[in-house]
Amino acid sequence: MKIYLDTIGCRLNQSEIETYARQFRVAGHDLVADPAEADLTVINTCGVTAAAAADSRKKIRGAARAGTGEVVATGCWATLNPEGALALPGVQQVVLNDVKDLLVSQVLQISPETFDLEPLIRQPVPGARSRTRAFIKVQDGCDNRCTFCITTVARGAGRSLPTEAILADIRAALAGGAQEIVLTGVHLGSWGQDFERTRHLRDLVELILTETAIPRLRLSSLEPWDLEGDFFSLWRDSRLARHLHLPLQSGSAAILRRMARKTTPESFAQLVAAARQHIPEVAITTDVITGFPGETEAEFAESLNFARQMKFAGGHVFTYSARPGTAAAKMPGQVPLAERKARNAAMRAVFEQAEADYRERFVGTDLSVLWESATPLSPQAWEVSGLTDNYLRVTAQAPRQLWNVITPVRLTAVGEGGLVGVIG
Repeated sequence: MKIYLDTIGCRLNQSEIETYARQFRVAGHDLVADPAEADLTVINTCGVTAAAAADSRKKIRGAARAGTGEVVATGCWATLNPEGALALPGVQQVVLNDVKDLLVSQVLQISPETFDLEPLIRQPVPGARSRTRAFIKVQDGCDNRCTFCITTVARGAGRSLPTEAILADIRAALAGGAQEIVLTGVHLGSWGQDFERTRHLRDLVELILTETAIPRLRLSSLEPWDLEGDFFSLWRDSRLARHLHLPLQSGSAAILRRMARKTTPESFAQLVAAARQHIPEVAITTDVITGFPGETEAEFAESLNFARQMKFAGGHVFTYSARPGTAAAKMPGQVPLAERKARNAAMRAVFEQAEADYRERFVGTDLSVLWESATPLSPQAWEVSGLTDNYLRVTAQAPRQLWNVITPVRLTAVGEGGLVGVIG
């Protein structure tokens, strides 16, 4: 059978899709890059915002229009709205999040032990999901109760994967040629807190760096209240990517309280200062929501000024989207959509300027780049694009195909959407 896999949303969804790919291959099936060629399509959906939910439905309808044989929907949107997912064209089955780790065995009606008995190296998923980086799921669910977030409802309570399973997954990815591993989870920083003998994410990172010959290790989103200053001493190992994504959500203390976030602007700033002290040239990126219920003009101005002071290396700005089932959806003072969008544009302008300033600092320096795409220009020339460990996008010309190769690069200029380099 030919299988097409696709996903919307977070890196955790991408990690799960990569696991499905490996399991389908173990079971003897082929992966294809186009739903038109597939007997079965699996879409891992997202419901974090109304836009993500709409994108999830669009993906499913697109696969059905392409003529795929059957669609299986899973992930957060499908879990929150299984009846709606089943009503979409082509959907024959919905697999809820609490059993999604068993999706392949359920769909194929085989024992999940099949995948333990016949391990297979992790390979990039064909098509739009083909990536040089391997996303490794180490944690799922979340025990926080941020008032805007539907993910806790969709994903359930926080739970950590055991170290043995994580190391096995990483070794499979390395055997498949992965040059960068990204650790993912809904609440990554809580890894190990649910074990009988409590452990910390620091322990996992140290173990991975000690037990594997990993070329580059990256951490995905980390809640600021999970980290202390000594956590950053881990970056003495240069294989750990100098990039921290620390979701802020608002620079207003009052808004953070209404969001039930376990941080303040002051403590967040102290954490960022500690990270920058320990990790030279670290890229600090974040998430911010504009137009949260009750957000006044003064509170937004406070948030905007704080974002300006932080000098982030980039990040995501989200227009508040009321998600049914969250506390924020019932809060008074819902901000008109036009105002939410206007505030989004103002915040994005601050982010874009800060990102440009951060990028400019590296012109004339040498960094290593993992090349993620390679387009032939001639038999002797390729245009390559990739990322540095501190998450700078770089393009260059190469004399050979360098996809999934790390090379040193001299950064010579600022280009459109990133930096331009010369390969050394």
